[in-house]
Amino acid sequence: MESKTSKIGRTITAIVIIIILLIGSVGYLAWYNFFRQVDTYYESVEDHFKYGSIGTENAEGVPYWIWLVLPRIFPDKLPKPGGYTSLGITWEEGQELPVGFSKKIIGFPRQGITCALCHSATYRQTPKDKPTIVLGGPSNKFNLQGYIRFLSDCATDPRFNADYILDEIKYNYDLSWFEKLLYRFIIIPRTRKELLDVKESLAWMEERPDQGPGRIAQFNPVKFRVLGIPLDNTIGNSDMMSIWNQNQHEGFALHWDGLETSLTETVNTGAIGDGATKKSINIEGLKRVEDYIRQLPAPKYPYNIDQALAAQGSQIFESNCASCHGFGGEGIGTVIPIDEIGTDRYRLDMWAQEAADAYNEFAEGYDWDFDQLRKANGYVAVALDGLWLRAPYLHNGSVPYLTDLLEIPQKRTKVFYRGYDVYDSEKVGFIAEGVEAKKEGFRYDTMVRGNSNQGHSYGTELVAEDKQALIEYLKSL
Repeated sequence: MESKTSKIGRTITAIVIIIILLIGSVGYLAWYNFFRQVDTYYESVEDHFKYGSIGTENAEGVPYWIWLVLPRIFPDKLPKPGGYTSLGITWEEGQELPVGFSKKIIGFPRQGITCALCHSATYRQTPKDKPTIVLGGPSNKFNLQGYIRFLSDCATDPRFNADYILDEIKYNYDLSWFEKLLYRFIIIPRTRKELLDVKESLAWMEERPDQGPGRIAQFNPVKFRVLGIPLDNTIGNSDMMSIWNQNQHEGFALHWDGLETSLTETVNTGAIGDGATKKSINIEGLKRVEDYIRQLPAPKYPYNIDQALAAQGSQIFESNCASCHGFGGEGIGTVIPIDEIGTDRYRLDMWAQEAADAYNEFAEGYDWDFDQLRKANGYVAVALDGLWLRAPYLHNGSVPYLTDLLEIPQKRTKVFYRGYDVYDSEKVGFIAEGVEAKKEGFRYDTMVRGNSNQGHSYGTELVAEDKQALIEYLKSL
């Protein structure tokens, strides 16, 4: 007969096995619903640039189904009708996501952002045209600060609750009963808290001039939120940059003020600035982005060019501009001292050696760490490929038209409107004045701190005929 001790032993063993199975089941459910990672792979490198993950979903990503329905619940917190497009976000027809947004499963679908959000330009010939999207160009209408404010303001509203949000999600996706429980009691409350935390961590932005569409304060958020540098009163507002044709830009100083010299580091720090962490950053995906922008050509001017006049302008360019802005020129890609160029210095003063040192130490121990961040004392003499699509001009986007840039600063447009993507082929830039520009755009006042249109007086002494010829040539770059 089996002894009493043996029976007790078997019972204990069975209980232990059941407990282990229960713990394992709970652990598996937790992993599956909150930590399981499934990336979306895009065979096309172009689609990867537009929609592929760079690692921003983990820490900064909003749960996708919540993100999708927020404009329907909170249209009053957007600048105008149109949902996310009212913030300058562009959708391609038939696509699930707008350009510059990613979707990744981390337990549940989460939304992230990609390099294309800030580096995709649009233009229209007339107000009735559909926007033409040019990848690698500087976004001229996306309002990043407005987007951040929208998400944060939603989280402060009492309507940001499970009843409202789940009621809207059902029109897009049929959540299971278990998913509904997760969203009601965990995902929605946690998302609200995270968005409120972001609002608090970026409260310093409200004490500085608004960025407006097409501009970004790229490095102050990194300084304060990532590197732990104490708050200061600096203003980093500057134009988003074009990133095409990088093979031809090899060896140039990077960013407006030349704070980087490595393209690989620039791409990777961009992901950190967009919300990736040391653990979530997608180095392989970013390598695909780097390879893509190395080969991506600058866009051709889409309107007619007077070739005879452009030929005259080519000679004027060689005599007056090529040493700093022509490929092969001795100054191209180098930092021009601020005392020489004379443009607004707020962006330059935002970045200090302390920040460069902290960033260079940020990823020590990782095989992709940073070593080449630095402090410079001026702004880079940039190449001018695709110049026609890079308006407004100067590093802070303070000059709306190329014709304006060749005028002395006192004659440049002092107040205009940014973010309207209908093109003015005569002035070479986006329409920045008039009823429609005022209705659609952001009021840019050059008297506001960080918005000065002074400096870069090169070419302003040319006679009118030479200016006209030079501009015709610049359209062709």
